[in-house]
Amino acid sequence: MSAPTVSARPASRHGWAHAVAAVLTGLAVMVLVAALGLWAAGAADLPDGAFPRVVAATLVTAVGGSVELSGNAGALAQTHAGLTVIPLSVTLAGALVTGAGFLRPLRHRAVASAGELAGWAARIALLWLLALIGLAFAARQTFAVDLGSGTLSDLTGLFEAAPKVGFTTDVPLTVLFGLLWLAGVLLLALLVAPGAPLPGRLLRFQETVRPAAHAMVVLLLAYAVVGLVIALITAATRGHASANFALILLGLPNLAWLALTIGMGATWNGRVDGPFGLPMPHVLDAILRTPDVSALNLRSLTDHDGRWWWLVALDAILLLAVAFRMAACSPVRIRLWQHAVHLGVALALTVLMICLTGRISAHYGLSLLGIGDLGGGLSGELFLRPQLWRTVGLGALWGLVAGFLGGLLARPVHRRGEVGGP
Repeated sequence: MSAPTVSARPASRHGWAHAVAAVLTGLAVMVLVAALGLWAAGAADLPDGAFPRVVAATLVTAVGGSVELSGNAGALAQTHAGLTVIPLSVTLAGALVTGAGFLRPLRHRAVASAGELAGWAARIALLWLLALIGLAFAARQTFAVDLGSGTLSDLTGLFEAAPKVGFTTDVPLTVLFGLLWLAGVLLLALLVAPGAPLPGRLLRFQETVRPAAHAMVVLLLAYAVVGLVIALITAATRGHASANFALILLGLPNLAWLALTIGMGATWNGRVDGPFGLPMPHVLDAILRTPDVSALNLRSLTDHDGRWWWLVALDAILLLAVAFRMAACSPVRIRLWQHAVHLGVALALTVLMICLTGRISAHYGLSLLGIGDLGGGLSGELFLRPQLWRTVGLGALWGLVAGFLGGLLARPVHRRGEVGGP
């Protein structure tokens, strides 16, 4: 049988119209998800018509861009604030739609040259660059902080130190990380999609890389679906529908993928102070709202409610399912230890991604005449970060075990390269 040849279709077939459609569709979905989530969270009531600029800032953070908070309270007072969080619901929606738009003109292809893929990606990247620059300059706003009534309000009025807090973007960092985000999305789309064409020299890697990468995407989406079902049930039975829909549209994967790592035995350290709070489940807020840094893990969760052990069972079931599918989609010549290594490496990288994108840090406060943070509700802190390398190691261990067991379960299944198989 002769070797496959690169399609004779010219690279120009994937022209600017397709690139514009891919970028605009991805941006439109991200804007829609972010706007609805912020509206449910009450951001539509922000003064000075700031809602569109907050939406732009949300999109910037969703693709890894940098949003900087600043404060000004006159010569005798200082405000300080900081925020680091990625709204992964917006990120996930944009990645899925943009990746699908990138692959659409390449469907029904077996092989594509490296030059064709690079040219097609470059068109999308150039348009995405223009969009990033526009978002970076649009995401700028300043707000006056309402102190209410009382001594603090009187003092700030006396010293003409009315506090203001605003946000702006670091344009170079936003462009850099936004382009890296796009590159990751396009590369992952090629790795994951079963029918996506690859250059001829890379075809041999699809037998080992593609099943494992596809398994990890299925795992993450499955956890997001489970989280969505739980969030909808909570909204229907416990009220606070607007807060729950804000969570779904802005940060559902943040909590769902956090649960994935905790089910493996990971520990996240964090603290909540002041008016900050974590959305559902409320047990997170109860664990982290302590004077000292707290540990969020299976032990602390089950101390509040023993039913949280179901996270371990859910991890085991879903990982075994994706491991079985990975092995069933792999050539029969792949050995059991290779299945274990493939899934171990893939899950370790996936957990590393969750740890890097799921961390949260937020703080703000007002000091007058150099006297600490004043105003009670006008200061607060929230942070949540993983024990990184221990968590990645646990992911690798779970992947090794699940990959081996999935390979065993897939042995009776007909696979590629097997006589009588499809």
